[in-house]
Amino acid sequence: MAQISIEQLYRETVGTLAKVLGRGEANSAARIIFEDVRGMSPSDIILYGHRTVEDFTVSRIHGICEKIAAGEPVQYAIGMARFCGLDFRVTPAVLIPRPETEGLVDRIVSDYSGRSDLHILDCGTGSGCIAIALARVLPFADVEAIDISADALAVAVTNAKGLKVNIKFSQKDILSLNDEDANAAYDIIVSNPPYIAQSEAAQMESRVKDYEPAGALFVPDSDPLLFYRAIASYGLKALNPGGRLYFEINPLFAKQLKSLLVSDGYDDVDIIRDYIGRYRYAIATKQ
Repeated sequence: MAQISIEQLYRETVGTLAKVLGRGEANSAARIIFEDVRGMSPSDIILYGHRTVEDFTVSRIHGICEKIAAGEPVQYAIGMARFCGLDFRVTPAVLIPRPETEGLVDRIVSDYSGRSDLHILDCGTGSGCIAIALARVLPFADVEAIDISADALAVAVTNAKGLKVNIKFSQKDILSLNDEDANAAYDIIVSNPPYIAQSEAAQMESRVKDYEPAGALFVPDSDPLLFYRAIASYGLKALNPGGRLYFEINPLFAKQLKSLLVSDGYDDVDIIRDYIGRYRYAIATKQ
């Protein structure tokens, strides 16, 4: 294989990715690839761009580009996603962590900063990103996380070990939580459950609907609040008095969800916008 410099390989990578992602996203993807594969920041690429790249690295970057060109999300092609400043392993068994979910974590941290005795449950943990981020930031919090998927839990356990946090993971179905589980007395129950109606799939990017796990994305058009209803009902039994629910939500169903939480008897039900102004979070307090 002919020798190629870091700068040349970077430009080649951006050019290849731009054909499928567009120039702006291609630059971002190339930076992620180079940081993950070779540990190089954008400034490193400028400073050391004249140096040659090992054949193994060139082959690996070419392979990642081929996957992305075929439609695979960048994070799956690399096997890594960044969330709340942390690097998480991701596979097609889990959703790719997103910036709007970081906003949910930020809100919890803002509300509970300084508390050291919290008991937290993350429902539908996936990669473990919410549970792990909270365990890292809230000192001495007792964090539990559940998911119905054994494959997702394996990813979450790997991430927890790699990021050095102690979380109790359990394989459970959100829709089948029972009274025995409700003795835990949580201060916080948080969830980013499936919330995209099946009818919305036609408008979604193929990189999402064709690659990310459908079970973690979609709910029936006939019952879009399916998971929220189950978690809210469970929260009435499992939350401490004054404990809170924190949800990421579908803006299309914000009003319906607020009505559900109010009718269930929750206080201080609040629907909050995300960083782009869409209704994205719901918070409710147990009386």
